[in-house]
Amino acid sequence: MSNFYENDSYDAIVVGTGISGGWAAKELCEKGFKTLVLERGPMVEHVKDYPTMNDDPWDYKYKGQQTREDKKRQYKQARTGYTTNEASAHWFVDDIKHPYNEVKRFDWMRGYHVGGRSIMWGRHSYRLSDLDFTANKKDGNGVDWPIRYKDIAPWYDYVESYIGVSGERLGLSQLPDGQFLPPMELNCVEDHLKKSIAQNFDGRVLTPGRVAHITGDTKFEGRSKCQFRNRCVRGCPYGGYFSSNSSTLPAADRTGNMTLRPNSVVHEVVYDAETKRATGVKIIDAETKETLEYKANVIFLCASSMASTSIMLQSKSDRFPDGLGNDSGELGHNVMDHHFRVGASAKFDGMEDSYYKGRKPNGIYLPRFRNINGDENLGFTRGYGYQGGASRGNWEENIAEAAYGQELKEAITKPGGWTMGLLGFGETLPYHENKMFLDYDKTDEWGLPTVTFDAEFKDNELKMRKDMQEQAVAMLEKGGFKDISAYDQLGAPGLGIHEMGTARMGRDPKTSVLNGNNQVHEVPNLYITDGAFMTSAGCQNPSLTYMAMTARAADHASKNFKKSNV
Repeated sequence: MSNFYENDSYDAIVVGTGISGGWAAKELCEKGFKTLVLERGPMVEHVKDYPTMNDDPWDYKYKGQQTREDKKRQYKQARTGYTTNEASAHWFVDDIKHPYNEVKRFDWMRGYHVGGRSIMWGRHSYRLSDLDFTANKKDGNGVDWPIRYKDIAPWYDYVESYIGVSGERLGLSQLPDGQFLPPMELNCVEDHLKKSIAQNFDGRVLTPGRVAHITGDTKFEGRSKCQFRNRCVRGCPYGGYFSSNSSTLPAADRTGNMTLRPNSVVHEVVYDAETKRATGVKIIDAETKETLEYKANVIFLCASSMASTSIMLQSKSDRFPDGLGNDSGELGHNVMDHHFRVGASAKFDGMEDSYYKGRKPNGIYLPRFRNINGDENLGFTRGYGYQGGASRGNWEENIAEAAYGQELKEAITKPGGWTMGLLGFGETLPYHENKMFLDYDKTDEWGLPTVTFDAEFKDNELKMRKDMQEQAVAMLEKGGFKDISAYDQLGAPGLGIHEMGTARMGRDPKTSVLNGNNQVHEVPNLYITDGAFMTSAGCQNPSLTYMAMTARAADHASKNFKKSNV
């Protein structure tokens, strides 16, 4: 990819290379903007820089587990359980080098490298609906979204057609259908539960997860079909799932308009009080510590919700003493994440003669069915969905004192029994008091202030979780499952890796940071299109919405800000 820094002026600057940044780079470059793309971490080139993509379990000295010494350097990343595997730990940051602070626990999972978390994401891709876009207005939480579903629907179409989303059409108002590739098949036990739910529960539908994986025969440039290896978190050499590295960044590079600069720690957006415009950004070279400034006509912040907001808070001036675009005082507030790890699992007797082929990188999805009409009187507002799946147990459960010799040999060649899990994902309300702020007394190795989190789940989420657990049990019971085990492991915000809010969209500059086009109200050539713009969270995985909103904002920028022919 292009990697020349001789210019200090561009048509556009994109900060971040993850889900949103990759899309901003692609769209702006394809529209003819000479675009500088800045990433604070090192270069990662598709295929070439996926060091563990083909490793097998026996390739690791300690069965893939990190050493105690490695865990010390990722003590916050590792406490979630996400980074304990040697095959993927390198994608997550070093907590000692990249510290943050907590008034209350917050699990901030980060990937500082070209491609960001688009390499490690879960790939579930769902649309928000008008149930979500009108929720704040109807129930009085937060502020009203400045857009509705019809405003973003064409951009969902556009993005889905480009990234490839496998799924099936359901005709549900709360989960709009999209442009789908063939769905990944349910296995026999998942299909059994689907039929049971349809027979016993009105308004509930179990479907294969809608995931950004290539299935079917549609061709995608530079990518091929999902190979059902389920090693996605390592980086996929086939490009079977969508990532910035396999898709949008190469597309931007093919235009000849992209300059990609890794190891560039952006810490300030420069503001001109006379023109009332952003003029560029200031960076620190992560390796040399050199300070540089780059200029542009249009700037897109796509560094991730908390990182983009951190940059805004650091961008102080006489006009914006509390952070750029912070006239409302809402910058850093309204932190949201989905609450999950609540539901039930169970065993299923029967179908021992059935198995499945490959390692499907996907399970089931059960869309929201609570508070659809707003009159259910459940004791909580908003709703939740479920993810999960069924599989055969592993050989370890067959080991017992009596199983030696020939009996043991026979036992370990046979798959175990079927198990099924339903894992709830619930919406968190946008609470003003859930916030992040900067600590200038605790700085990182570049002398920049560190982020502090003060956020928690509240009463509405706790009441919702009770119902999430009860309904998971009820559906498994109706399906004839045995040994049902309910669980509720609340954890802390951030654990869902869907952190959102902190620079929300809104209709009124007095109560929001961005307008309906993702522009900062007071700085129209500055766009924020990562999770920071979210006004409410929905219960769906949000990345598809980030991509659609980024493409829409880039289209708006191309029509309203001229290229300077630099």
